[in-house]
Amino acid sequence: MPHATPHTDTDTTAKLDSALRGGPFHVALRAAIAARGLPLQRVQHHLSRHGVKVGVTSLSYWQQGARRPQRAESLRAVRALEEILELPEESLIRLLAESDEQTPDDRPAGRSYRSLLEASGVLAGLLAELDAPRDSGLQTLGHHERVRIGAHRELAERESHHIVCAHRDGIDRFVAVHHGDPGSAPARMTVHSLENCRTGRVRWQQDTGVLAAELLFDTRLRAGDTFLFRYAVEDGTAGVSREYLHGTDSPGGQYALQVCFDAGALPARCHRFTQHSAAAPRGGRQELAVSALHRSVHLVEPRVRSGYVGIGWDWD
Repeated sequence: MPHATPHTDTDTTAKLDSALRGGPFHVALRAAIAARGLPLQRVQHHLSRHGVKVGVTSLSYWQQGARRPQRAESLRAVRALEEILELPEESLIRLLAESDEQTPDDRPAGRSYRSLLEASGVLAGLLAELDAPRDSGLQTLGHHERVRIGAHRELAERESHHIVCAHRDGIDRFVAVHHGDPGSAPARMTVHSLENCRTGRVRWQQDTGVLAAELLFDTRLRAGDTFLFRYAVEDGTAGVSREYLHGTDSPGGQYALQVCFDAGALPARCHRFTQHSAAAPRGGRQELAVSALHRSVHLVEPRVRSGYVGIGWDWD
């Protein structure tokens, strides 16, 4: 009777590489565990050494696709698994996020991993056109955004009020970035300089709806100087809006977001959320009650961390 040919290390590695590229999450996890030759009890032991408690049954369900990691502790476990199984950073988290883009009903999902990454790549090109380094030379002490949703449920306008402190000499401008909703037309958006600044060059990319605008100060700041300025982006070029999120790659001061709705277009429900990175699933969901008098909801982050924070809403 012929013997079955065992899988070679090359076969195992190829399967793992393919699973990490295309997913889904449970297939990639199963392939990674197989490639390392670890029984689930050993995986659980390594997780406990990382300070994460996950049962063997849960790990088995995850790699079978019977259940998905969703709770904060489970997502911590996924990040630890990437290290334990010697995988690229956020490789499993990315697959988890991509599968979350497939919503169980007809509601559109939030901004996807791919759209956020595409916008990030486009922004790098726009900043290069404006000769703007990633480090603006300014530390954010406070940032208040007010988003107005119009009568047709569209993102009509976003107003930003910044309080900043220069951490090097010679800073005389700030590059504002606006990421419109899917289908937006940045060429038809208007940037308004409202206080202590004037609008300079404006660049945009149509497909991603990303717009970048220079806001020129009337002075050159020295290291340690503080400055306040305010601007707005008039949008209204896309269809129905369902969320607004603010992202940053560096810690900062206080951030406040207020979303105001037209009297004739009030949402059924609102909630806040956080997202550790473009590849991470969303968490920190909390329901927000819409003020009947002011028709608005808001969130306040006393100290901003890198990642995303936002407000989403459902229409009837």
